[in-house]
Amino acid sequence: MAGIYLHIPFCKQACHYCDFHFSTSLAYKEELVEALMKEIRLQRDFLSGESIETIYFGGGTPSLLNGEEISLLINTIGDLHAVSSNAEITLEANPDDLNPQKIKELRQTAVNRFSIGIQSFFDDDLAWMNRVHRSTEAEASVKRAQDAGFENITADLIYGYPLLTDQKWKFNIEKLLELHIPHLSAYSMTVEPRTALAAFIKKKKQSPMSDEQSAGQFMQLMETMEQHGFEHYEISNFCLPDHYSRHNTNYWKGVKYLGIGPSAHSYDGEKRQWNIANNAKYMEAISKKTIPAEIEILTESNRLNEYIMTSLRTQWGLDLEQLNRIAAGAADQMLKEANEFFDKAWIRREEQIIYLTKEGKLYADHIAAGLFF
Repeated sequence: MAGIYLHIPFCKQACHYCDFHFSTSLAYKEELVEALMKEIRLQRDFLSGESIETIYFGGGTPSLLNGEEISLLINTIGDLHAVSSNAEITLEANPDDLNPQKIKELRQTAVNRFSIGIQSFFDDDLAWMNRVHRSTEAEASVKRAQDAGFENITADLIYGYPLLTDQKWKFNIEKLLELHIPHLSAYSMTVEPRTALAAFIKKKKQSPMSDEQSAGQFMQLMETMEQHGFEHYEISNFCLPDHYSRHNTNYWKGVKYLGIGPSAHSYDGEKRQWNIANNAKYMEAISKKTIPAEIEILTESNRLNEYIMTSLRTQWGLDLEQLNRIAAGAADQMLKEANEFFDKAWIRREEQIIYLTKEGKLYADHIAAGLFF
């Protein structure tokens, strides 16, 4: 099994915190869609005939595509690959795009899962982030999708930024629970270089983010979701039983995937490749039947470190036997570095599996880096 990710590099406006690749000009949207279809054909052998279990439209803002464009891309994949009859097909969407007409369009496509970028239910917070939508649109978009028969929905929320008090954060979480959404992705506000937020902080127009606030709100989130029967199956992801994101879970489990579009990444078990993050140069290369990608052949250390990083973030944990399958003796070597994290009760061991504790989840990246080869 394998997955296909399609990067749709368009947005109506730039969120202040975002460093993903996108353009706010839609002038070449039709040409870009044509290029995506051409790349799907050019990359037809990348997955070596593996059946496709998941298709994910990410971005950018994929909900800026119309139903016909989405179907063209899905059908192109279906023409070249064996797509599972129960494939998970996810579309990232902004609440302002999910109006009644758009929902009706999307019902005519094979899309069966929405990832809705809500981020907050407070208008002042959304304005601070420079989001396009407002809180009333966020709630309405979810209800419209549910009324149209879309039950497999996830929503994004952000925490750990100055405007978000613990009371507001509690409201955001409870509002999503009231909407009966079976999956939540929640991210701490991160200040990425070359974003508007980073510039505001550098110019002292904005106070820095608080690690203490972020940690406290993360603990608040974990406790609330656990009380409501949600599994914390990955550091940033919570779901009701059997509502995992199959596409993202496959990333964390090392399943092969093909990335289509400018800036998209691919992985086939032996190497990673990533396309150029420039729409014009991407389309020019594709028109010449060339994949504009850099390639990295993974070393043994790369494979060990990637497994440590991804597996520790999940509820399934790090399998010591899998480490040894990657490199003989790797488990014993890693365990020597793990003593300080056991002593701090940040990790625990059950037979051959290493798990993060609840407190350890606050330090996931630090722990993984300390165990790297």
